[in-house]
Amino acid sequence: MQAPAKPVTPSHPWIGQLQSGLDTLAAALLRGDASGTERASGALQVIFQRAPKPAELADAGEALRSDLLQAARRFAQLRQAVLRNASQSQRAVHSLLPQAKSATYGRQIGPPQSSTGGAGRSFARA
Repeated sequence: MQAPAKPVTPSHPWIGQLQSGLDTLAAALLRGDASGTERASGALQVIFQRAPKPAELADAGEALRSDLLQAARRFAQLRQAVLRNASQSQRAVHSLLPQAKSATYGRQIGPPQSSTGGAGRSFARA
C-alpha cells in the first residue's frame, strides 16, 4: 500500500489562494451548483485583483513559474467549463422560452406585451 502523498506547498502564498479558489470553482461545477459557481467565480476575481506585482513574481524562481503555468492551465480549463455551462443554460432558456431575446431571466427585450392582459401569443399557440 502506498503512503498518502504529502500536500504540495505552493511556491507563493498567492498561488495557494488561487489553487484553493480553483478547487472551489471545480467542486461547484462538478456539483452543478450554479450559485456556488457564481460565488466561486467572484472569489477568483478578488484573488486575481490581489495578484502580486510582476516584479515580485519575477524573482521567485522556476518553482513559481511552474506553479503559475499549472494554475493558468487549470483556470483556462475551468473557464471553458463555465462558458459551456452558461451556453447550455442559455440554449435551454431559449428552447423553453423562444420569445426571450436576452440571456437574462428578468425583463425580456422585444415587442411590448399585448394590452389585453391575457396570455401572450406563444401561450395561446401551445
